[in-house]
Amino acid sequence: YNLYKQFYILNNFLSINLLNSNNMSCFEIVSTSEVAVIESFGKFSRLAEAGCVCFCCEYTAGRVTLRIQELKVNLETKTKDNVFVNVNISVQYQAIREKVYSAFYILSNHEEQMRAYVYDVVRSSLCNLTLDQSYEGKEEISQALKVHLQEIMSTYGYTILNALVTDITPPNRVREAMNEINASKRLKEAAYQRAEGEKIVKVKRAEAEAESMYLSGVGVARQRKAIMDGLRVSIVDFSQGISGTTAKDVTDLLTLNQYFDTLQEIGSHPSTKVIFLANDHQNIRDGILQANAAR
Repeated sequence: YNLYKQFYILNNFLSINLLNSNNMSCFEIVSTSEVAVIESFGKFSRLAEAGCVCFCCEYTAGRVTLRIQELKVNLETKTKDNVFVNVNISVQYQAIREKVYSAFYILSNHEEQMRAYVYDVVRSSLCNLTLDQSYEGKEEISQALKVHLQEIMSTYGYTILNALVTDITPPNRVREAMNEINASKRLKEAAYQRAEGEKIVKVKRAEAEAESMYLSGVGVARQRKAIMDGLRVSIVDFSQGISGTTAKDVTDLLTLNQYFDTLQEIGSHPSTKVIFLANDHQNIRDGILQANAAR
C-alpha cells in the first residue's frame, strides 16, 4: 500500500510538473482490471497493462475497464394482442482483453449502441407473442437477445455474459382484468367440481334406493311364494282330512280367516277409523259425505 501511495504521488507530481513544463516524459499508474490506451501525437501507440507506466512523448488517451458491467434497459412495446407492456432488461457484458483496441476506438458510446440493439430484438420478439405467451417465453426472449448481442458486440470488442428479461409489466387495468379472469376460472372449476360431487352423491343414492327396492321386491316375492305354498299345502291337507270338501270351500274358508285377521289388525291401532258401507252406490256416497262432515 505504501509503495502504491508513493507511485500515485509521484505520478501526480510528474504529470503536473513535467507536462506543464512542456516535457513529454512522465509516469502513470494503471489500476488492476484496466487497460490504458497510449497515443503518441494523436496516433495509437500501445496498450498498457496494470502497474506503473512510463511515457516518452506519449500520453494516455483513455482507459478500458475489464470488469463485468451491467446495462439496464427499460422499454415500452406492444404484444400481439395489442397490450402495451413495460419490459425491464438487464445486460451483463465485459470488454475482451484481446480486443481492447476495438472496444475503445470503434464505438463512441457502446452503451447506446447496445441499447438500440436491445430495443430492436425485444420489440420484434414481443410483437409476435400474446401477453400470456410473453410471460411464458421470457427465457426464449433472453436467449435470442443474448445470441444477437453477442454476434454484434463481439466485433466491437465486447462479450455478452447474460441478457435477462427481469420483468414484463402490463398496465394496472390489464393486470386487474387478468386477476378477475383467473378468479372466474377458479370459481367455475370449483362449481364444476361441486356439481360433480353432488351428482356422484345423487347417483349413488339412486343406486342404493334401486338396490333396496330390488331386494325388497325379492323379499315380497319370496314372501308371497311362501304364502302360496303354505295355502296349497293347507288346501291339500284339509281336502284329504275332511271328506266331501272341495278346493273352493277351503279357499273360501281361508279368505274368511284373512278377512278376520285384517279386521283384527285394523282394530289394534287406536287411531284407525273404519266405516262399514252397504253394497250400494248411493249409500257409499252418503257414507263418504258423513265421514267428511265428521272430521
